[in-house]
Amino acid sequence: MQVTHLGLPVRDERASRRFYCAYFGFDPASAQRYEDGTVIIRDGAGFDLALHTVSGEVGPLPAFLHVGFRLSEPAQVRALRGRLAADGVQIVEECDEPGLVSFKCLDPDGHRVEVYWETPAPGR
Repeated sequence: MQVTHLGLPVRDERASRRFYCAYFGFDPASAQRYEDGTVIIRDGAGFDLALHTVSGEVGPLPAFLHVGFRLSEPAQVRALRGRLAADGVQIVEECDEPGLVSFKCLDPDGHRVEVYWETPAPGR
């Protein structure tokens, strides 16, 4: 069994779609709109992100709630963090230690997005 999609409430589907396509590998050409207004975008691994437009505010959300993206090298995490920060994306948490390099940023609706690399566990 594998997790294959995540549904997110968003105020501006286009802004969210641009954010996830620009920084997290979702393919804009994969966008599919449904009758209820939901737009689904897919990444190269086949993971679907369902963007559900809502009226009003999305949050506040609990600080622990987040979606995570694992990268294969610490340098990739640092590079993406620099790119997001340079583009004005709010970074809300950072860790740069020998076994873990990570950060959390906020998407256009305030959802926390974590990007990380960690030393692989034995047997992985």
